[in-house]
Amino acid sequence: MKIGIVGATGEVGRAMIKVLEKFNIPVKELRLFASKNSKGKYLKFKGQEIMVEELTEDTMKEKYDFLLFSAGKNISKHFAPIAAKYGNTIIDNSSAFRMEKDIPLIVPEINGYLVKSYKGIIANPNCSTIQMVLSLHKIHEKLKIKEIYVSTYQAVSGAGHKAIEEFSEQLNGNKINAIFPKQIAYNIIPVIGNILSNNFSEEEYKMINETKKILNDYSIKVYPTTVRVPVIYGHSEAIVVRTKKSSSLNELKELISKSKNVIYTEEIITPLDVEDKDEVFVTRLRQFDTNTFSIWNVADNIRVGAATNAVRILEVMINE
Repeated sequence: MKIGIVGATGEVGRAMIKVLEKFNIPVKELRLFASKNSKGKYLKFKGQEIMVEELTEDTMKEKYDFLLFSAGKNISKHFAPIAAKYGNTIIDNSSAFRMEKDIPLIVPEINGYLVKSYKGIIANPNCSTIQMVLSLHKIHEKLKIKEIYVSTYQAVSGAGHKAIEEFSEQLNGNKINAIFPKQIAYNIIPVIGNILSNNFSEEEYKMINETKKILNDYSIKVYPTTVRVPVIYGHSEAIVVRTKKSSSLNELKELISKSKNVIYTEEIITPLDVEDKDEVFVTRLRQFDTNTFSIWNVADNIRVGAATNAVRILEVMINE
């Protein structure tokens, strides 16, 4: 297969290369694209050094089996439709197309069937949404979720490689705030993305709207608060769920454990524990009453929340 990665030098782009190799995807030709500034750099895939090319409209007019995009919303909006027009299938990690009615928003373990025999643009959901719905979808199938209250503890890598660099500089005593609205070192920031006119953040709306679309149930009410924390990799979520049908603690454990690529454990799990892993980890399950429970949910945001999900979409499509 001929595969292209747009945004190959970024955090997620580099992770996509690793996941393609780990999952043994049959890649015959891998093309790497980035901005003019990154042109000529080399990245390694299966022991080979591959040169990064400049992203242009002409390169997107070529024929690929798949294009994996992770270069930001504006780049996706411009270049993905060009690639689609020339018959390519694009898996896009940005927020550009997620809420478009005719574009599938895919977590393969939940709704991968939607992209069988599909051509065109496919949207990869937001990182914090992916790990939450993976843990909850089996519960929704059986017990019907009514409400979700979620507070996120999101790693700096979710804002890209430059955010990691800013965090590192701050840890070394340099006062720079180019990426985050406040210092993130030794601190937490209770907002991710722009604050909208109603005081909700863009990240919070992503969790509200994407959860409903992925689970195909617009009656679910989602109440998020998204927070940036001084952790490099790994998003954590404290989630409280109310269901329409009653259940027992054992049934909840069983349903969470049935979710593919979700690991239920009684151990305490932290972001450091999940780095470079391709599963969601769920612990601290507590039941307040027969219709209300809480969990602690942790996953590597660059892998599960971005690169791994994109490659799993690709796997579904090549294995149909």
